[in-house]
Amino acid sequence: QVQLVESGGGLVQPGGSLSLSCAASGFTFSMHTMSWYRQAPGKERELVATIISSGGRSNSADSVKGRFTISRDNAKNTVTLQMNSLKPEDTAVYYCHAPRFNSWGQGTQVTVSS
Repeated sequence: QVQLVESGGGLVQPGGSLSLSCAASGFTFSMHTMSWYRQAPGKERELVATIISSGGRSNSADSVKGRFTISRDNAKNTVTLQMNSLKPEDTAVYYCHAPRFNSWGQGTQVTVSS
């Protein structure tokens, strides 16, 4: 079955960086679009970034554009979210998502605070 496992969250100061990784299994990873979502306390889950199967094109939310970068390694079945210039409002649980299967990881907490 489809399995997505996130890692890399933690506590970081404003202006800092974190890299989140998602390890995928149970499907042909290289054939499918992948996404990162986040959900802050008391808010709805929101789309952060999406990358197509080849990795040749990606999109990101306006709130993270220029600061976050999504990438993938189809040889390793992983998708990464590089987060730079983090702000307190980036604090959330971040989820890896495989849209084709509507499958979600367990989430990883990112806290941006001084």
